[in-house]
Amino acid sequence: MSHVVVRSDAGPPPEAVKRLGELGVATVHEAQGRTGLLSHRLRPIYPGARIAGRAVTVSAQPGDNLMIHAAVEQTRPGDVLVVTFTSPTTDGAFGELLATSLRARGVLGLVIEAGCRDVVELTAMRFPVWSRAVSAQGTVKASPGSVNVPIVIAGAYVRPGDAIVADDDGVVVVASQRAAAVATAAAARVAKEEEKRRQLSDGVLGLDLYGLRPLLERLGVRYVDATDDGRTG
Repeated sequence: MSHVVVRSDAGPPPEAVKRLGELGVATVHEAQGRTGLLSHRLRPIYPGARIAGRAVTVSAQPGDNLMIHAAVEQTRPGDVLVVTFTSPTTDGAFGELLATSLRARGVLGLVIEAGCRDVVELTAMRFPVWSRAVSAQGTVKASPGSVNVPIVIAGAYVRPGDAIVADDDGVVVVASQRAAAVATAAAARVAKEEEKRRQLSDGVLGLDLYGLRPLLERLGVRYVDATDDGRTG
């Protein structure tokens, strides 16, 4: 198997990425047909983090962070580093020193299907990480891998240059060529939800707002009245 570091400036329109980040993971996921969501196993190391940027992808060997170091050189401001491994691992492949290096290059954050260490320090410097685990288990720098190649991470397919959106709800990937269209669809969804929120605040029931009463009837759900002793009649 060959291992490569691909140099590439390809990415989605910056304005679309900015808008996706403002709209958030849940809305973006729904707007693109409930696709692109990474597994719930990847969680933010501290609450409140919210990023959106161009994906720089890494395929590495378990217990080894050599290719993360190699990937730093390929990043630019506004990027998100997305790291997967060739087999499951929870070793702490990323910590404060790598975050310092990425921060110096303007990288917004990291999504990694492995462990993260130095969480106290990373939280203090407000460098957001979505990881599979928190682990002090160290790694080596010895095995080859690849940078900026298509990868599968947490059940999602990510290509270099795709848009990555991450917040407290998780992580979602949007194909680069679809970023603008998905941002538009997501914004329309937000506007529609605002009207629903207004109606629900006015006391309209979801049963009526979504037209669910006929569905309950078709499913055979009956309304019955309780008797005075609490039994149903």
